[in-house]
Amino acid sequence: MSEEKQISDFLNGKTEYTLGLFRFFIEQLAEMSEVNLRATKSMIVIESKTPFAYLTQLGKNFIHVVIPFDQPYENNLCFTKIAQVPGTEQFNHHLRIYFKEDINEEVKTFLKMAIDQC
Repeated sequence: MSEEKQISDFLNGKTEYTLGLFRFFIEQLAEMSEVNLRATKSMIVIESKTPFAYLTQLGKNFIHVVIPFDQPYENNLCFTKIAQVPGTEQFNHHLRIYFKEDINEEVKTFLKMAIDQC
């Protein structure tokens, strides 16, 4: 089974609104760097040279992205949750996107940081 089919299977049955958010998000990333999508059993891995973000949920009207960093970035308006992975120095930053406008300059700055660290 090809990766594209696996991603298609992951997106199958989602609302057109959510698929539009997903496509817009990927287009924004593609403007920053060459990106590759890889489906796993429970999520879509977004990678440049190495993985830098994980699309963990596609709801009826949102997409949920997790971005790992080696420190917490507490002073922001975009992350809904920041959680340290137990036993590591990794901090998962949770980003929930409801509207295209949610992918603002602050979000783009953090995405660029994630791409640059990989």
